[in-house]
Amino acid sequence: MFFHPMDILIFAALGLSIWAQFKVKGIFNKWSQVAVSSHKTGAEVARQILDQNGLYQVRVEPVRGTLSDHYDPMKRVVRLSEPVYYGHSIASVSVASHEVGHAIQHKEAYGALVLRHKMFPVVNLTSGIAPFLFIGGLLLSNLNLIGLGIILFSFAVAFQVITLPVEFNASSRAKKIMVSEGIITNNEEHGVNKVLGAAALTYVAGALMALFELLKFVMIFFQGNDE
Repeated sequence: MFFHPMDILIFAALGLSIWAQFKVKGIFNKWSQVAVSSHKTGAEVARQILDQNGLYQVRVEPVRGTLSDHYDPMKRVVRLSEPVYYGHSIASVSVASHEVGHAIQHKEAYGALVLRHKMFPVVNLTSGIAPFLFIGGLLLSNLNLIGLGIILFSFAVAFQVITLPVEFNASSRAKKIMVSEGIITNNEEHGVNKVLGAAALTYVAGALMALFELLKFVMIFFQGNDE
């Protein structure tokens, strides 16, 4: 069976994505066993950082699941998975601080985050339609459908790419705040870097896979035009 070079890149990105998911879970579990010297829980750290940045109205709530942590900009809530909310490990305070980093970005109207929020409703719609246009275009040998699918899917790819600086910036903020506020010691920065670095890798893998998929359909489109 012959594989197109672009297929190989997509499979490689998929493999990276799966590996990254296992890696982030493994690293989170490892550093969940290491207590932070400040003995603060993820919930306490989140509340402390929020209050110090004047975000008194942003709530901190526990949510079921593992690594289901997120910041909800609509309801102004930092939701932390139970292991993070109640845990007092390096992994717990790292994830909690990262999510609070998004709340601070929201307060400061961080450019990439603002753009990401504005794109979300559009991407939510176009990402659901694009696959059907691709499939319909291929089955009917209709390049117009494929071309429209490419345009719509481009929004999803752009969303993935814009997510990268948002996540990297939130992690950078988290590390600086944790050190400056004495939440972690300098010796604990290594563990924090491991936890946040592994999480960032999942976003990089997702962006690469989306980009390679887009390039594949662009190549199909131009090959069809040549024929």
